[in-house]
Amino acid sequence: MKKGEFSFISDIATMFGSLPHHGFEPIGDDCTVLSMGEEALVMTTDMLVEDVHFLRGASTAEEVAEKSLMVNISDVAAMGATPMATLLSIALPKSAQGEWAEGFMRGYYEASKREGVALVGGDTTAAKDKIAINVVAIGRAPLSCIKRRSDAKVGDAICVTGKLGISSKGLVDIMLGDMNTEAAKAHRRGQARTAEGLWLGRRSEVHAMMDISDGIASDIKHIMEQSGVGARIFMEQIPTDYDIRYATTGGEDYELLLTLDNDSYEEIAEALYNATGTILTKIGEITLGSDVEWLDKGEPTNMELRGFTHF
Repeated sequence: MKKGEFSFISDIATMFGSLPHHGFEPIGDDCTVLSMGEEALVMTTDMLVEDVHFLRGASTAEEVAEKSLMVNISDVAAMGATPMATLLSIALPKSAQGEWAEGFMRGYYEASKREGVALVGGDTTAAKDKIAINVVAIGRAPLSCIKRRSDAKVGDAICVTGKLGISSKGLVDIMLGDMNTEAAKAHRRGQARTAEGLWLGRRSEVHAMMDISDGIASDIKHIMEQSGVGARIFMEQIPTDYDIRYATTGGEDYELLLTLDNDSYEEIAEALYNATGTILTKIGEITLGSDVEWLDKGEPTNMELRGFTHF
């Protein structure tokens, strides 16, 4: 019987769970964490494959490079850490060697320079016909600032940064040939809430946190499962300029999804905006149990909401 992506990952975590971890935390968060006294290193990896994560004909090499970096340091930001360095491995078919590869590295350099992130190693190899890119991102933070998916508490407010749905709407625009919409541009480049993640990591009122890579319909369940809680989502409060399905089931927004002390929401939202210019919106609350309840103006919705999965 074919298993879905998250069941496959769960099986992997179980399979390797009995092996020595040598100080690294096991699979379950956006990054693994290595405690170093009062400080911690965090590490993550993500892969981008041509025609799955990007379309070569719809994106410049520089845009693909920026997205490759952003989606990885977004995981570091979601842990409340500062991105420090990356490792880059890239498989290139003959059609992408030379000019495309040079453009990619220029884009990767410019994005790394802007984010203050060093490139410290990697690998290159040939591919048959499709580009594959793998990045390992490394960050650092005080151990007390690390945010995990497992720390949500009953009664917490569920919040998101920014607006949701722009990347999935952008993908639809691209598929329809509308390459120059703001949504299409956002989808091609990706983003990382590095300043926001670092700021939120320092606040003890913030409990669980992750980035939104598969849509909140999937990602809230990761927090629920890791924390052993339920959730109630108020759909009319979800910040979006598009259809609610883009905002709930579309992937690659790379905004932050977090839970925090409910009584502190207004203070945290105001302070985050003053510090970074980013809006924090309360979209729900953590509940007892293990189910997610989707409410539309107080009434349960019949909409079937499922986030993105690769298989």
